[in-house]
Amino acid sequence: MAMLMRSACATMRLAACVERAALQTRALSVSARLFAERKYTKKHEWVSVKGDIGTVGITDFATEQLGDIVFVELPDVGTELVQGDTTGAVESVKAASDIYAPVSGTVTEKNTVLESESGRINKSPFDEGWMYRLRLTNPKELSGLMDEQAYEKFKKEEEAEGH
Repeated sequence: MAMLMRSACATMRLAACVERAALQTRALSVSARLFAERKYTKKHEWVSVKGDIGTVGITDFATEQLGDIVFVELPDVGTELVQGDTTGAVESVKAASDIYAPVSGTVTEKNTVLESESGRINKSPFDEGWMYRLRLTNPKELSGLMDEQAYEKFKKEEEAEGH
């Protein structure tokens, strides 16, 4: 009987381990899929898509080129954007630059914290420094943007040309 109990306990521990491993694998898979969803433009904007909502910002490469960002202008909620439209601007101690829509959609939210704390864009361009969210109207446009690997190659080519 004792041997049967030990065997049952061992089976339960094994099942718990298998369940934990499955959850970790699913979490990694979801993280990888979300990370793989980030797409980039040649003007150094990024869009990360979850469902039909895209979160938009500028890349760390753009922030390095601009220097310390001191002002940001963002599109208003409800604004309808067409891919390539100017959606706002960023100003830094070195330069000013327009922001362009990586995809078409309707703005659903803007990161109003950036209006008083624009430096968050420099500190965390992919997280706290996101600029606005939009509901995509043409998800097929995503296929025309670069994935991370293509964007890294593009940056290296641009740096080699001295841009």
